[in-house]
Amino acid sequence: MGRTAIEDALKRLDRLTQEEARMAAAQVLNVANTVDDRVQGIADNILGIDNRVAGIDDKVADIGDRLKEVDEQVTGVDDRVKDVNDQVKGVTDRVKAVDDKIAAVGDGTQYIFNQSSEIWLNNNTRRWKSGHSRYATSSR
Repeated sequence: MGRTAIEDALKRLDRLTQEEARMAAAQVLNVANTVDDRVQGIADNILGIDNRVAGIDDKVADIGDRLKEVDEQVTGVDDRVKDVNDQVKGVTDRVKAVDDKIAAVGDGTQYIFNQSSEIWLNNNTRRWKSGHSRYATSSR
């Protein structure tokens, strides 16, 4: 009877140990499922972020294409500005030539005016000295 009681006690202890192991395994499985769900949620978030980054990458590529188009347009404008600059230089050269001609005309006019004044003064001085002036003066 002592032996059967010990065997019965050992069998019960063995069943309790197995049940405790099953319960511990169930708890570990429950924790593992919770962790797995959370990891899956993080993976979904990362996938969403990856999709957004891919969308941003496409937008950056579009912006790069637009910048390339703008750069090409700026290059065209730069060429046109160079053409305008060359034309302005040509106009500047022509204005300088006209300015030089005006200066020459002004010098010629000054010379002619000086010569005319000198001739007029010489003629009138001789007339005045000889008394043949056409103009009446109060000293006569």
